[in-house]
Amino acid sequence: MPKNGVKGMANPIRLTPIDEEDGLLQVIVETPKGSRNKFSYDPEQKIFMLKKVLPAGMVFPHDFGFLPQTRAEDGDPIDVLLLMDEPAFPGVVVRARLIGVIEGEQIEGKKTNRNDRLLAVAEANHLYADIEKQTDLPDKWIKELEEFFVNYHKLEGKEYKLLGCKDTAHAKRLIKQAQRAA
Repeated sequence: MPKNGVKGMANPIRLTPIDEEDGLLQVIVETPKGSRNKFSYDPEQKIFMLKKVLPAGMVFPHDFGFLPQTRAEDGDPIDVLLLMDEPAFPGVVVRARLIGVIEGEQIEGKKTNRNDRLLAVAEANHLYADIEKQTDLPDKWIKELEEFFVNYHKLEGKEYKLLGCKDTAHAKRLIKQAQRAA
């Protein structure tokens, strides 16, 4: 056993979700951009696990992660779509500024769940450095992302519907709500 008595890795879901000094999010990356593998954090075992593999030719268009110490409507920590120059790795913490939220619903049979994704830009990056709000992103970018979500959910036997994109103020309200639910 290690000298400090701690077994395994630190529990990333216990990290502070927002740095109070500068307001940056602390995003825990689960699935890196360009990966066919979908990873998720298993809080019971305190490890990142392979959840599924996308079909050949389909990859995650951006890094996906979550905001610790939050609980979204689907029961998981609130999802974050992270814009950065290069893919990260599962378990990495990336400090990022919030730029908005993509609101969506996933429908499975007769059950409908909200499945919103916060939009954030990595603090350390070049490509997205000038993106300050979600409206700075091209409409085509949003449309392509919507198509990814539609196809991704279809593979799971679910339907996905984009409800719209909202600003940072709305995203902050969702974070506060998710923090209270945690």
